[in-house]
Amino acid sequence: QVQLIESGGGLVQAGGSLRLSCAASGRTFRSPVMGWFRQAPGKEREFVAALSGNAGNTYYADSVKGRFTISRDNAKNTAYLQMNSLKPEDTAVYYCAQWVGGSFYSPSAYDYWGQGTQVTVSS
Repeated sequence: QVQLIESGGGLVQAGGSLRLSCAASGRTFRSPVMGWFRQAPGKEREFVAALSGNAGNTYYADSVKGRFTISRDNAKNTAYLQMNSLKPEDTAVYYCAQWVGGSFYSPSAYDYWGQGTQVTVSS
């Protein structure tokens, strides 16, 4: 069993920054790929970023490319999402997840999920 706990969300003005953390416990980081997703009210959960631990390859949604950076510290069993130049449209609940197989961009490719952390960007 794996538990993922996100933290670091909050309220920030447009143009500001936040760093989200995802701490894993249990069978930690068994998956080579960690992902971040977000879900805004009334919208479907959408892909934000993924990191392949083996090769260090990163993948980003077009909407966050150049502003967000995904990373992981295997020694601390923690993944991060550094978010810069935040926009009001980035407002959502952010989730981290462990990939189990399939497309990195699809929520169905991930099995374990955290409870989410709220990010609110004011204009």
